[in-house]
Amino acid sequence: MKRMNILMLSSLLAVSASAQKISTQNEIVDCGQVVFRKPVTAEFLMKNEGSKPLIIHQVYKSCGCTEVVYPKNSVAPGDSFVVKTVYDAKQMGTFHKQICLYSNASEEPFILSMRGRVVSNVVDFAGPYDELLGELKSDAQEVEFDDVNRGDRPVQRIHIFNPTEEMMEPVVMHLPNYLQATVSPSRVAPHRSAEITFVLDSKKLRDFGLNQTSVYLGERPGDKIAPEKEIVVSAVLLPSFDKLTAEQKEQAPKVELSTTDLNLGSFNGKKKRKGEILVSNQGKSVLDIRSMQMFTMGLQVQLKKSKIQPGETVKMKVTAVAADLKKSRAKHPRILMITNDPENAKVVIRINVK
Repeated sequence: MKRMNILMLSSLLAVSASAQKISTQNEIVDCGQVVFRKPVTAEFLMKNEGSKPLIIHQVYKSCGCTEVVYPKNSVAPGDSFVVKTVYDAKQMGTFHKQICLYSNASEEPFILSMRGRVVSNVVDFAGPYDELLGELKSDAQEVEFDDVNRGDRPVQRIHIFNPTEEMMEPVVMHLPNYLQATVSPSRVAPHRSAEITFVLDSKKLRDFGLNQTSVYLGERPGDKIAPEKEIVVSAVLLPSFDKLTAEQKEQAPKVELSTTDLNLGSFNGKKKRKGEILVSNQGKSVLDIRSMQMFTMGLQVQLKKSKIQPGETVKMKVTAVAADLKKSRAKHPRILMITNDPENAKVVIRINVK
């Protein structure tokens, strides 16, 4: 009977809930770390979006380790209500529990999930938390996916800390279609930490080279986007040279730069600082500078030509603009060069200026 119940639940997960007249802020609550044998509660704030009273007439649980508290009386149109799910935490390790709400809103169930990890002791990230994102603190305000190949699904994580006296429910806003972000735990108690996991779907990246976007960390669902809540996410998608033969690699171009760490000194009241880098092709075929991109605003680059013959050297002029660099939250101005050199498809140039 238990096996049949699990199969029934699995089939229900494929059903879309878009036509239902029940809404919720989060269909999934991440409980984060949970102490062994200390029951944990997930709360789902829900609303009757229909024009008639809502009646929940049956609740189906994925296992007997969870208890569900839900309204037994009807919920008036437009009213909000809370569904609570309690997990007994009697098994160590990761858990993912689901409940199905059957109601008069739809013939199909509305599915809610709670997840987390049962541990012997909760261990918070100690910091440091040097960045401020709105009211929350973070150990980083930049997320970088380096050397990504088409098809990869790399993961990056940052930690956040709630320094306030209020419960927070952080949410990552303005995500592009190639990026996913989850916060664990979903609710962060005062003076406790959480982890944000970013997952990149490289198949959805359009261009080789730098793909950069800004996402924003809200304190709770419905929060507004603001510059002080910005997290800059960068992904460098590399061209593939897997199909090159040994002979083709032998005849390939070879990029060399006079420096990849350009020191422009101090502005000292000046609006701009300028410098030069020599770009040479020490290979046996034409070097193609496929793209030149900046990791941050405030840098200007001029390259006389993008196709450099074997043995040829060209100048790259770099200008740092004080006013624009001051506006940027990024702390490390850099230039990204993408080439057809199989050994150096990506070249990063650091710009040092004060």
